[in-house]
Amino acid sequence: MAEFLRGKVVAVTGAGRGIGRAVALACAAEGAKVVVNDYGVGIDGSAPTSEVADEVVKEIEAAGGEAAAVADDIATMAGGERVVRTAVEAFGRLDGVVCVAGILRERMLFNMSEEEWDPVIATHLKGTFTLFRAASALMRQQGGGTLVGFTSGNHQGSVSQANYSAAKGGVISLVRSAALGLHKYGVTANCVAPVARTRMSAGVPMELKEIGEPEDVAALVVYLLSDTAREITGQVYTVAGPKIAVWAQPRELRAMYAESGSWTPERIADFLPGTVGVDPMPMLQQLQAMAKAAAAKERPNA
Repeated sequence: MAEFLRGKVVAVTGAGRGIGRAVALACAAEGAKVVVNDYGVGIDGSAPTSEVADEVVKEIEAAGGEAAAVADDIATMAGGERVVRTAVEAFGRLDGVVCVAGILRERMLFNMSEEEWDPVIATHLKGTFTLFRAASALMRQQGGGTLVGFTSGNHQGSVSQANYSAAKGGVISLVRSAALGLHKYGVTANCVAPVARTRMSAGVPMELKEIGEPEDVAALVVYLLSDTAREITGQVYTVAGPKIAVWAQPRELRAMYAESGSWTPERIADFLPGTVGVDPMPMLQQLQAMAKAAAAKERPNA
């Protein structure tokens, strides 16, 4: 191994299984000391157990690395703070955090309950905030560090996961805010949108054309945590097997201005469709293609 992360201390949430586990193991293999966080819940957020984090620590130690387990719920401020505190107490510092932890509670928007909305937002979005909040305070004092959030292509929208989609869109904005606010302190913040075979992807009701393994995602995360990526910040990357792509930054596409007076609905109707227009939704076009395939009794692709 090149040991991209020699001497660094990295904390990974959701590290007991899937992508989080792959990231923790890859960081350790590249020379980092790792804080392994996992509340140990099921894919729906139920039945927490601390055992999964302990097992990953044992794997790292068996391979000659150093690691510490934290089973706290990072959807709480105390949980996020404990992950950071564990890193400092066990290894003396914290150079990077990777927020992978997530759950799903699928439901159409018009049927979604508060009990299905709140835990998903709490785990994905607040869980990223609690780690970023605690870690950034320490990294500011240290004069550097790296924050990595996890989003999804579903930040564009989702038919039956409005909660998940909203949370993942929020993570992107949180990462960009962190990149802007922490740049002068030497702290970078980036986002990864993985497409990999995991518990969460197993229920996707379509054949994915581009998909990889958790280890593909881990390789990109290791790179982003390394000193070789210290000039990269505020970015969102998709990794899907052999493919790595960067998402565009938000920007205005077209604008129109009232030549005199103020806008009225009638004046807007005269100008908006032809001047400003719309920006087509790729996800809506894909949904329409899926419906067409289903009508033809074909398995939809994505």
